[in-house]
Amino acid sequence: MTLARSTWEHNLLSLAQRAEEHAHSGWRADAPAAAAQLEQAYAYCTSLTRVHSRSFYLASGLLPSGQREAVRALYAFCRVSDDLVDHGTGDVRGHLEVWRQRVMGNEAESNDPVVLAWNDARHRYHIPGHFAHQLLDGVARDLDQTRYDTFTELTTYCYSVASTVGLMSMHVVGFSGRQAMPYAIKLGVALQLTNILRDVAEDYANGRIYLPREELTAFGLDEGDIADGVVTDRWRAFMRFQIIRNHRLYEEAWPGIPMLARGGRFAIGAAAELYRGILDDIVAHDYDVFSRRAHVSTTGKLRRLPRIWWRTRRPGATAPQLLPVSIDA
Repeated sequence: MTLARSTWEHNLLSLAQRAEEHAHSGWRADAPAAAAQLEQAYAYCTSLTRVHSRSFYLASGLLPSGQREAVRALYAFCRVSDDLVDHGTGDVRGHLEVWRQRVMGNEAESNDPVVLAWNDARHRYHIPGHFAHQLLDGVARDLDQTRYDTFTELTTYCYSVASTVGLMSMHVVGFSGRQAMPYAIKLGVALQLTNILRDVAEDYANGRIYLPREELTAFGLDEGDIADGVVTDRWRAFMRFQIIRNHRLYEEAWPGIPMLARGGRFAIGAAAELYRGILDDIVAHDYDVFSRRAHVSTTGKLRRLPRIWWRTRRPGATAPQLLPVSIDA
């Protein structure tokens, strides 16, 4: 199957390919940390994942043990990096740069369990370091940019903070070749857009609006509507547009699942579909992302797993329901 690509997708694929070209630069085979120390470090990353992302914790639990530990170390690296910007004080930019040097070094000895586990995981699974650098650059972007004019501009941010995670995860679970990359990129964009739609109120409270100004204007909205936090017909129409496109991106990313190693398909498919369920919850609550945080309950997630498992075994199967409206975006 050939994936038709828009301009923004070509741009993001170029970023990913550039990262692959630097895949093994600057690596050293330092002595590994002690087994007991590593075990404790990975256990810490597991607990951090459980606390901060129940969906990812559940989905990653479907992987074999070694891969499960590695992707949770990857999650912990991303979580700490993000928190340095969102909750940091003082010289945040300087702290982030120190963090970059530590997590992209070759420390086999460290008092920080995230540094220890992440460095072990990225060397063990040969995760291209340039993807991690791109993620850190994306996290740092929040220090300088708080508004986005167009969807194309926003997708570059989504690539940096989310598609890179998918591209790194592929190296852990295994994949068939470069043809899988565009699908991983698109899934990352879909996941981050879901994040953005869910967290409109929280992001605004932190001084950020990720929703493209161009699209807000097209629906007769502006920052004042987000500040007011009132669900109006214009807001419903805007969110419906966003959610339809978001669903379409998930569907277009799905053919990448069979390009993964068999042992990782269910886990990655679950990560995508469980998170996608947040969109259904937004719709079910009349597009109100101002007074509540959309989520899928643990029971709801467990009910979805059999269908997801079936779908990962039959790659051509379609999702049971999509919003019945076509758009051009």
